[in-house]
Amino acid sequence: MSIGEMLAATVPMARTLNLEFVETSPERAVVSLPDQGEFHNHVGGPHAGAMFTLGESASGAIVLAAFGDQLSRAVPLAVSAEISYKKLAMGAVTATATLGRPAAEVVAQLDAGERPEFPVTIAIQRADGAVTGEMSVVWTLRPNG
Repeated sequence: MSIGEMLAATVPMARTLNLEFVETSPERAVVSLPDQGEFHNHVGGPHAGAMFTLGESASGAIVLAAFGDQLSRAVPLAVSAEISYKKLAMGAVTATATLGRPAAEVVAQLDAGERPEFPVTIAIQRADGAVTGEMSVVWTLRPNG
């Protein structure tokens, strides 16, 4: 099962919004939100809540890609999130997420018995490439037990 399939199966909101997981690797995750009228705002573009879910889903996808091999000993959890809406989003939008720290550093903290935190940055773009939103999600790997 791919990361996108796993997220669609286990996160009902990702399934509800029909998110498309275009790319999921430890280096970056790219997730697309199709243009869907039922998720529009008052000006005809994607609702802010839908764009937040898009960005958070992209951050979750890169976390699973980078740390999926740690799931037997730790649970990834979002700690906090911030989003800025920069330009009017219209039509389909795409979120691209990148890790803010090297994965090896995060795993080393986990190995040392710590509960690491790390940021994921996300850019949300329209089809013309304009960045309509910027987001940051801080994640942790909570050790099991």
